[in-house]
Amino acid sequence: MSIEVYRDAWGVPHLRATDPEELAFAQGRVTARDRAWQLEVERHRAQGTTAAFLGAAELGWDTFVRRARLADTARRCLERLDASDAPTAAWVRAYVDGVNDGLADGASRAPEFAETGLAPGRWEPWTPLAVWLSTHILFAGFPTKLWREQVARRLGEEWTELFATDGPGTAGSNGWVVSGERTASGAALVAGDPHRFIEAPGVYQQIRLACPAYDVVGLAVPGIPGLAHFGHTGSVAWAITNAMADYQDLYRERLRRLPDGGVEALGPEGWAPAAAHTETIEVAGAEPVVIEVVETDRGPVIIDGPAGDGGPQDPGDASGGWEAVSLRYPPRVTGELGFGVLPALLRARTVGDVDAAVDGWVEPVNVLQAADTRGGLLHRVAGHVPVRDRANSLRIVPAWDRTHAWAPEPAPLPRAEVRGHAVMANARGLAAPLGVEFAPPHRAARIGELLDASADWTPESTTAVHRDTDNPSAARLLTAVERAADGLSPAASAVRERLLGWDRRMDAESAGAGLYAAVRGAVVRGLAGHEAFAALREPAPYPELFRPWLALGPRVAFALETLLTSGPVPAGDVDRIVREALEEVGAGEPPAAWGVTHRLAPWQALPDADDAQWPGLAGDHDCVLSTSSVPGWTDRSARASAARYVWDLADRERSGWIVPFGASGVPGDPHHRDQLPLWLRGELAPVTTDWQNLTKEQG
Repeated sequence: MSIEVYRDAWGVPHLRATDPEELAFAQGRVTARDRAWQLEVERHRAQGTTAAFLGAAELGWDTFVRRARLADTARRCLERLDASDAPTAAWVRAYVDGVNDGLADGASRAPEFAETGLAPGRWEPWTPLAVWLSTHILFAGFPTKLWREQVARRLGEEWTELFATDGPGTAGSNGWVVSGERTASGAALVAGDPHRFIEAPGVYQQIRLACPAYDVVGLAVPGIPGLAHFGHTGSVAWAITNAMADYQDLYRERLRRLPDGGVEALGPEGWAPAAAHTETIEVAGAEPVVIEVVETDRGPVIIDGPAGDGGPQDPGDASGGWEAVSLRYPPRVTGELGFGVLPALLRARTVGDVDAAVDGWVEPVNVLQAADTRGGLLHRVAGHVPVRDRANSLRIVPAWDRTHAWAPEPAPLPRAEVRGHAVMANARGLAAPLGVEFAPPHRAARIGELLDASADWTPESTTAVHRDTDNPSAARLLTAVERAADGLSPAASAVRERLLGWDRRMDAESAGAGLYAAVRGAVVRGLAGHEAFAALREPAPYPELFRPWLALGPRVAFALETLLTSGPVPAGDVDRIVREALEEVGAGEPPAAWGVTHRLAPWQALPDADDAQWPGLAGDHDCVLSTSSVPGWTDRSARASAARYVWDLADRERSGWIVPFGASGVPGDPHHRDQLPLWLRGELAPVTTDWQNLTKEQG
């Protein structure tokens, strides 16, 4: 082999090899050496085997993954890839070979293996596909349909979409492309940041992949070959955000047991056999758990129990049977996961190449932007969205009603012309025909406003957009605060006056932002405690895994703007709750500056005992600098920018990128968390592409 590994000043790997397969091997090997613990956690999560070394807390996830048939779907998709695109299948296998080659070395450097007693396992050719599925299976937010089911049943059909917003369990992003006519260089810029639950190590890996066929820098998903989401080939750059499309369905199933132990499910044609078998989940420190895995013609059963009332009743004989919920998702139906897109993106030279490549994208459904050195621009949706009845997008639908079947062909995908600039920030816009719930328009509108302020953008000035902390969503609560002038105590009046004088910026050092957050939290708790929502406080009859989508408090928090002006809480009660919030805050100790309580709270497979190490953050859910907490319950931020980037089409070396922690997943490594200070300040590390300015790794 002729693999060469170089590192830049931040420890980012730059790889060279003689051909794409050798390069894929190198990417797998270097990822295993840098991120062995992370890779093995992801492999086990994709297989539903995490409880075996992390304990009973992971049992809910493992059960869901087994029942959703993620590993089996990955195997099916690899079989389809072998048959339809053998070169890509070989490329994926080369990556897996590299992972297996580097795992033992990586594991020897990672203390988590010894701490848990976990030995590094073996990756199978289908493992990257399973990791992709497990990473994105919740992206479309299908558990929101469980929430809407509860709202419709308990609050009333008219309120089904009352809480519609970018909820606590949904990932989003900012992204924008600026055409050359609005930049200082005359060449386009592509920039943005994906918002995801922050994990340590980070969910994105900065890397460079170079061979005679291509030379690409970008952000990889550890465990996945290539650069799926964000990349710059030198002549074309691309980036994505979550389109907020709805492409997964939940079906209310009627099941019954046969005398021989088999299972039947009621479908549009009557009772039909369902596949059923049992699996055993090993649990560290506890007895193994045996679960039954059932799959109907709609899809795998993920909730074995109540599916909720209020829908059409079973027209057949269900005596002795039970009710369940199945999940239908595109790769399980089609056997396609779209991995052929990944090597095609690496080979892209123009936006036309990118456009053609992502025609094969499956999931998650994304809005994609691209620009090239010839002046080409691209703004489109990519992915597989089934065509079906609108009720499928809202709630659990009856499996026996043929109205809810999928059409043979997916929906056409929107695209738009780029005029000066285009923004994508999960708001209702380009992808509106494909979804139900979108982010509020604030981030998209604010980015557009900032971009309109200049026609001379540079990579350096673009980073200021990433850092913007203006909070437009505060306006509606501030209006309610302004109305609350009468009958306040002197202390509450003082809080009110301070809020009305606040500049609406969620800076970490801002006492005004801390005061706003305290009042907002009290209002959220007051609304959630109102008698109008009493029925929604009862626990929903669904697995604990879906709790983030089903808890009333977070739903009220993220729908606060709507609930302040509409909904079942009378306007007079809303005003009273705002006054009571001002009184509550006025009677207590003055709230600290925002960053004192709004601190980073990353997910780690093995939580760090030193919680005090995590820093305070600027920003808020609806700021461009999006750092999301759950107002009313915690100011800690579990979701924020998992990376930031600016791709310069005039000079790739003037591009910049950053991740929250560092290039290495190994505690104690110099590059484990060396990017955190820059990330906190909203700065970018330089993209270095001159091999002379890199350090060659020996061995």
